[in-house]
Amino acid sequence: QVELVESGGGSVQAGGSLRLSCAASGRPFGEYAMGWFRQAPGKEREFVAAFRWRDRGTYYADSVKGRFTISRDNDKPTVILEMNGLKPEDTAVYSCAAGYPPGPLRISYPAGYIYWGHGTQVTVSS
Repeated sequence: QVELVESGGGSVQAGGSLRLSCAASGRPFGEYAMGWFRQAPGKEREFVAAFRWRDRGTYYADSVKGRFTISRDNDKPTVILEMNGLKPEDTAVYSCAAGYPPGPLRISYPAGYIYWGHGTQVTVSS
């Protein structure tokens, strides 16, 4: 069993920065990926970014490219999401996920992830 523990988040003004961290209590096996999804009130859950351990590949939603950076914490099963240039439309509950998406083309599909964190609120004011 893998438990994901998120930290970070909070409230900032537009243009500000926040850092989210997600640590897995148990190490997922094999070629897994860890990533972030977000859901704003009244909207569908959407992919934000992911990191694949197999090839150390990073993947981003178009809406966050150039502003957000996902990385791993050395050799730990932990991913960090650095969020810069935050916009009010980034306001959402951000949830960490871990699992085995079948390939880069499916990295953004929630169905490929088995374990989910409880979520952390990110609020960006204008």
